[in-house]
Amino acid sequence: TMAHSKALLVLENFIAGKFVPCSSYIDSYNPSTGDVYCRVPDSGKEEVEAAVKAAKAAFPIWSSKSPLERSQILNKLADLIEHDLEAFAQAESKDQGKTITFARTVDIPRAVYNFRFFASSILHHTTECTEMATMGCVHYTSRAPVGVAGLISPWNLPLYLLTWKIAPAIACGNTVVAKPSEMTSVTAWMMCKLLEKAGVPHGVVNIVFGTGPRAGEALVCHPDVLLISFTGSTMTAQRIMEKSAPHCKRLSLELGGKNPAIVFDDADLSQCIPTTLRSSFANQGEICLCTSRIFVQRGIYSEFLKKFVAEAKKWKVGNPSDPAVNMGALISKEHLEKVRSYVKKAQAEGARVLCGEGVDSLTLPPGNQKGYFMLPTVIVEVKDESCCMQEEIFGPVTCVVAFDTEEEVIERANSVKYGLAATVWSSNVGRVHRVAQRLQSGLVWTNCWLVRDLNLPFGGMKASGIGREGAKDSYEFFTEVKTITIKH
Repeated sequence: TMAHSKALLVLENFIAGKFVPCSSYIDSYNPSTGDVYCRVPDSGKEEVEAAVKAAKAAFPIWSSKSPLERSQILNKLADLIEHDLEAFAQAESKDQGKTITFARTVDIPRAVYNFRFFASSILHHTTECTEMATMGCVHYTSRAPVGVAGLISPWNLPLYLLTWKIAPAIACGNTVVAKPSEMTSVTAWMMCKLLEKAGVPHGVVNIVFGTGPRAGEALVCHPDVLLISFTGSTMTAQRIMEKSAPHCKRLSLELGGKNPAIVFDDADLSQCIPTTLRSSFANQGEICLCTSRIFVQRGIYSEFLKKFVAEAKKWKVGNPSDPAVNMGALISKEHLEKVRSYVKKAQAEGARVLCGEGVDSLTLPPGNQKGYFMLPTVIVEVKDESCCMQEEIFGPVTCVVAFDTEEEVIERANSVKYGLAATVWSSNVGRVHRVAQRLQSGLVWTNCWLVRDLNLPFGGMKASGIGREGAKDSYEFFTEVKTITIKH
């Protein structure tokens, strides 16, 4: 099978400005066909050691550059990615299973914007100063980069979430060792090819490919990696906290969500229905911000349901590179089975599936028969304590339930361990503010979903994570503050 392996794309680690082969590799699948199409380094301690060493060596030079110099390099990198936008989008779609349309309009433009945004924001931070006249003292703060940052990003929005970490980390003068998901490593590897051309010095950005238990663990346990920014599951985050405790590392953890959408009877359904379909099923429901619990006030419950299901049935599932398709393939066979198991559990508990999994038949093009596809699925008559209403499914499955009062729905919305995002649909301004104040959620969107200003804090409460990221928040996380007192 040598000929077979020759056809496959083989990725290499990027360390100290060079591509370095690895001693062992793992298979990565194309989710829309079920075939292996790429081999990813199975890095461990050794590779991480080499990458951390390179990052440490590059730190003095990179950290002593002015914010303006770093800003210019970040902008150049943004231009280079944008220039290759179509190639990046094609790769992201093939590697992750998402539609080409989503990769083209969301993932890659946002990755470009992440670099531009932090290239700009780094120029505008100020530090504080206070005076103590009676003591004849003045105090001021100064901020300096921390050192080597360990960045671990997930498979759902591969380049989008990787650059959301790399951009602020290097903008602030840190050097990084990043580990993308082993299931979606191709766009990170493609970006490495552009770093030198953008003027990023060798060793500033190192990328080590591999699994969480091997490469991720080695990175988290490395004594010279002073901070870890992680996006992924709550379970992995618990392990990261345990492993980094002996080193007292600083952590930013963006974890899962079980996000409610609350639809009051005065909601504008012509806006609410299409947006809530997107917030349930965009990117195959594989976004930590997706709404998977829809609470609808009883007065409009049956009307909402009828319209919502009718529209969900119109969603076209199939070959991700078909521009007419609304939803691509799920990331892996295992993940598809996990998502399906939630639907089966709901049915076993007496819930009803109105459309999608097990109810409607899915017809796929010939080349996609072995892909990991699933229809948008809507579940009703499900109890709040059901695992489908409590646990993050992370697939195209949403539960719709009725509620009566504002008081009741706030309590029910808050009755999960997560607290990342919530959406509220109502035309009553007072109600919108009241409800938003009381939801245990890091982000609340009203009459919209996923409208992001990167200046503002992003992150969750409870099991949805620790810390916030955004212009000011990322700057605070990726720098160390010092208070200096001068007596005159």
